[in-house]
Amino acid sequence: MMILKTTIVPDGTTRPGTGILLPRRIIITGASGALGGTLARIRAAPDTALLLWGRDERRLALTAAACRSAGADVQTLSIDLSDIAAMLAAIAAADTEAPIDEALLVAGQGDTAAPGARAEDALQVARLGIVNFAAPAALAAALADRMVARGQGRIVLIGSAAGFHALPFAPAYAGSKAGLARFADALRLAVAGQGVQVTLVSPGFIDWPGGGRQIPRALLMPLPQAARLVLAAADAGRAHAIFPWPFAVLRLVDRLLPRWLSDRLLLALKPQ
Repeated sequence: MMILKTTIVPDGTTRPGTGILLPRRIIITGASGALGGTLARIRAAPDTALLLWGRDERRLALTAAACRSAGADVQTLSIDLSDIAAMLAAIAAADTEAPIDEALLVAGQGDTAAPGARAEDALQVARLGIVNFAAPAALAAALADRMVARGQGRIVLIGSAAGFHALPFAPAYAGSKAGLARFADALRLAVAGQGVQVTLVSPGFIDWPGGGRQIPRALLMPLPQAARLVLAAADAGRAHAIFPWPFAVLRLVDRLLPRWLSDRLLLALKPQ
């Protein structure tokens, strides 16, 4: 693929007179999952090359087929992001083959402490720390370094509204997403003014077929809408987006409450 001098604007096109980019090259991790697969389908277009990473080969193949039918050039990779060395080797190879313009780092796992457990399983804590924080942070760092050298690029990290609350029934999940949120903010500042955009998106509860979530409707967002909001935040160059809106309010309330009251409310959420 040949890339001439190009300036990318938020909608992914080029400014007249600055060059040509054919096709736009996007990597999506977690593309075999609900949100990652939906983002891939939305981004799929004839002028786009998609690098789709996921663990579930069957679902990854289905997503790839849908994206190809939309005219996108698609490459897939079945990879376990907990293997950090293999992951970094793969991203280096992919970006060396042709520069990546946008990274949607969606892959992650959610889990809670076992019912009746005094503390979360230690191995589960380690696994979520790697998959939800270490892996996406390392990918973002590797890509940011290369994008800064080119003077352009976009990185989108999918966090969680849970990262802003000390959830006693999911400490590893909340903690890993909290770490990712702080990392995203720090990376955004580190590359400021160098042509690289970093966006953190912190969704609340997302509804998808088969999700089986018993969540109040006001706190549950349909999958297509959530995917569109992720991309809208990226395309607008926002530093951070939280949705649905009640979670933004909850974050503000949690920051304003005295610790004793916040602790009491959070403990009331813990399953007995």
